[in-house]
Amino acid sequence: MTALEGHGTYDAVIVGAGHNGLVAAAYLARAGRSVLVLERLDHTGGAAVSTRPFAGVDARLSRYSYLVSLLPRKIVRDLGLEFRLRTRTVSSYTPVERDGRATGLLVGGGEQRTRESFARLTGSDREYAAWQRFYGMTGRLAQRVFPTLTEPLPTRDELRRRVDDEEAWRTLFEEPIGVAVEDRFADDLVRGVVLTDALIGTFADAHDPSLQQNRCFLYHVIGGGTGDWDVPVGGMGALTDALADAARRAGAVIATGHEAVRVATDGRAAEVTYRHRDTQGTVGARHVLVNASPEALAALTADAPPEPAEGAQLKVNMLLTRLPRLRDTSVDPREAFSGTFHIAEGYRQLAAAHAQAAAGELPAAPPSEIYCHSLTDPTILGPDLVERGYQTLTLFGLHTPARLFARDNDGVREDLLKATLAQLDAHLAEPLADCLATDADGRPCIEAKTPLDLERDLGLPGGNIFHRALSWPYAAEGTGRWGVETPHANVLLCGAGAVRGGGVSGVPGHNAAMAVLEAGQGG
Repeated sequence: MTALEGHGTYDAVIVGAGHNGLVAAAYLARAGRSVLVLERLDHTGGAAVSTRPFAGVDARLSRYSYLVSLLPRKIVRDLGLEFRLRTRTVSSYTPVERDGRATGLLVGGGEQRTRESFARLTGSDREYAAWQRFYGMTGRLAQRVFPTLTEPLPTRDELRRRVDDEEAWRTLFEEPIGVAVEDRFADDLVRGVVLTDALIGTFADAHDPSLQQNRCFLYHVIGGGTGDWDVPVGGMGALTDALADAARRAGAVIATGHEAVRVATDGRAAEVTYRHRDTQGTVGARHVLVNASPEALAALTADAPPEPAEGAQLKVNMLLTRLPRLRDTSVDPREAFSGTFHIAEGYRQLAAAHAQAAAGELPAAPPSEIYCHSLTDPTILGPDLVERGYQTLTLFGLHTPARLFARDNDGVREDLLKATLAQLDAHLAEPLADCLATDADGRPCIEAKTPLDLERDLGLPGGNIFHRALSWPYAAEGTGRWGVETPHANVLLCGAGAVRGGGVSGVPGHNAAMAVLEAGQGG
């Protein structure tokens, strides 16, 4: 007999204790429903965790997901979460060499400073004026679209009327984002900085006719109604720990080390089979919420699998004894690395990297972006490390699809990491290697994760951080009322692959809980 047998039937069994599953569990338990969460791993949090990856070093890093934008304050308030975010004072810094001179573009530090940085880089105020107009437009759109994420899905026409801006609608929803970038901006570096938000975890060209790059861009500029990307105090695990505590306080049972292996349902009642150590058990459920990928859902229900997903990113975590000095002496490294530090992300560089990867080759100049969590939130480091001036660096590489690693994951990872850091070193006044801390065994404090590593460690299909291509935030054929529905009336998808999923948002968890509460009061 397993630990959960004898408990009868739960109102909701949730498969997976990532942040979305925990959001759903907390909402349903607070509404008086009996809730069981089954988690394969020995801890909660999924990809939104804080861990100490370096032996003997008191640095608790956001190992996988690392910034927060799409989490509605509504969810934080509704669930009474003890969780804080800090705003980054610098949005981004992008180094470049122009006319043999090390320079760069700093966005942040006040309007006047940003304007001066644009003028110094481009020679006029034109690009800054275009920047203000463009992001003024996306900001107005964000204020209108973001609140809809926790409401029943609007139709396309309803959302269009809500946006009430035909230029914004055409730019983000109808034309490839490359059209807008090229029409509005002339400088190659400025174009690249704008485009990066369309490519995070998304392998696409600026003019991809599928518009998957537009959907990625949309989710990156609507967060919180502002598009700001904030730092979670205490690391990403602080959020999922708070969610797990909220769910447990409300009465949810969270069973780690319990892997769901089958879901059988007739649309009214379900039975979930799970594995725990060397034993197997079953539990009844009125509703099943799957906080996993659409591929995992199909495997559980024995339905036809969806089209395979593919991730396209490199994630690198580092601990430094100090921040490296920059070749561009006009900016303090503490400013440059506190926002998003763009590397090899000029517009033409991004296009070349995509073309090379699409042809089956590693990009010659791998694009990436970096930021330093500990500058905004030093609590993730032990007091001794803070006193000694240690800092973290988080690097996210683009245009490295999983297919490139299929032949030799370890070897390609090593080659890609070396090439990526070489691109960074080109803008530093000292090698990054000279700044790396060492762990208790004398090894450099650096770890890299490919899409295949993420598939192995977290079950992300093909290493795709969104579980599949992001969706438009409106109803389409088969999406259902909340965007979490499946072919089975009492089985819901509450992971990142749901409509309006992706990122650390809790939105699919919230929406799945609302769908359950609407469906016969949980019965």
